[in-house]
Amino acid sequence: MNNKIAQNFTVDFSYPVVFTENIFSPKNTLLRDLLRSGEGTKAKVVFVVDGGLDEANPSLCMEIERYFGAVDCDAQLAFSPLIVQGGEAVKNDLKEFEKVLCLVNEVKIDRQSYIVAVGGGAVLDMVGFAASIAHRGVKHIRIPTTVLSQNDSGVGVKNGINYFGKKNFLGAFSPPVAVINDSKLLETLEDRDWRSGISEAIKVALIKDRHFFEELKSSSKRLLNRDPGAMQALIYRCAELHVQHIASKDPFEKGSSRPLDFGHWAAHKLEQMTNFSLKHGEAVAIGIALDVSYAYLKGMITKEDWLEVIKLIAGVGCKLYVPELGRDKDLIAGLEEFREHLGGKLTIMLLEEIGKGREVNEMDAAAILKARDLLKDAESDRKKQNLCF
Repeated sequence: MNNKIAQNFTVDFSYPVVFTENIFSPKNTLLRDLLRSGEGTKAKVVFVVDGGLDEANPSLCMEIERYFGAVDCDAQLAFSPLIVQGGEAVKNDLKEFEKVLCLVNEVKIDRQSYIVAVGGGAVLDMVGFAASIAHRGVKHIRIPTTVLSQNDSGVGVKNGINYFGKKNFLGAFSPPVAVINDSKLLETLEDRDWRSGISEAIKVALIKDRHFFEELKSSSKRLLNRDPGAMQALIYRCAELHVQHIASKDPFEKGSSRPLDFGHWAAHKLEQMTNFSLKHGEAVAIGIALDVSYAYLKGMITKEDWLEVIKLIAGVGCKLYVPELGRDKDLIAGLEEFREHLGGKLTIMLLEEIGKGREVNEMDAAAILKARDLLKDAESDRKKQNLCF
C-alpha cells in the first residue's frame, strides 16, 4: 500500500526599491531605518564593496564607518568594509567568493545579520549568492552603483557566479531585504559603464513599452552627454518595468520563458568569446541589435522599426558589432548553451513591433549569420558618424 502526505505552502516576498542621494550621509536616515531590528538587540552588519568603486571613490569606506559612528542604529558595523574585485572578474574567481564566506564565518554573521553589497551588478550577483548559501540564507541589501545594476540586475532576485566558463552556472534565487539606488554613486562611473547600462532600458522598452522607447529616443543625446535628470528618469522607469515583470510572471524562472533575456543568448556568448573584455551591457546592446536584425530579415518587423532600434543603440554610443561575431560556429553554439541555461525548450524573445515581443522556439542559423553581416555593415556606417545608414 502506498501512503502519501501532501505538502503545499506559499512564501510571500516583499522588498522595497528605494531612490535616494548620499545614502551614507548621517543626515540620510534611510539605511538606519532599513536596519531596524525591532528585537531590542543590535544586529551585525558587514559591507562588501566593489574594488572599482573604491578606487574611484577612495573615501567611501571611511564614509560607511563614519555613518555608523554618527547614527543611532539598531545594527552595528561588525567589520571594516571588505573590498573585492569589480566587474565580471569577481564572478570568475572563486577566491573572491570565498572571501565573503570567510568574512561571514570569522565575524560570526548569522541569519539575523546583514550583508550589504555596494557595487556593480557582478559584485551584487556574487555577494548575493554567498549570502544565500551561508547559513542557508543571510539577509542581504543591495546598493547598486552602475546604471545597469540600478535599472535592471540589482533590482531583481537572481544571484550567481560563473563556473565551467559558463555565465551564472552557479546561483540561486534569493530576494534582497532592500535595494537602494543612490544617484550620487553614478557620478564616478566611466563613460563605458554609463553607456552600457542604457542597453537594458532599450531592451525592456522594446518588449514592453513603446512610449518608453520614444522617450529614450528623445533623450538619447542627453543620455550620451551624461545628463543626470535624463538618466534618473531612465533608471526609474526601467526598474519599475523590471520589478512589475518579476511580480506578475515567473520570478524564480521555473519555465523556459524569459522575456527579460531579450538579446541575451548572443550577449552571454559574446562575453565568453571576448574573455569578458566586453561589458555585459555592451554585449546586450549587440545581442539586441542582432535579434532585431534577425526579426527584420525574417519579416517580423519593418525596415523602419529596424532602423529606429539600430539608430538608438548607436546613438547612445553602443557598438553594433565586434570581430568575435565573425566566429560562426561559436556564435551559433550560443543558442544551445542558452537552451541549456533555460533548462528546457529553447525560447527566444524577438520583436513583432516596437513595444511588443514575441517568443519563438527555433532560430535559423543562416539568417542569424546574415543578420550578423548586416550589423557589420551598420557598425562601419556608425564609425563614419552616418547613423542613417
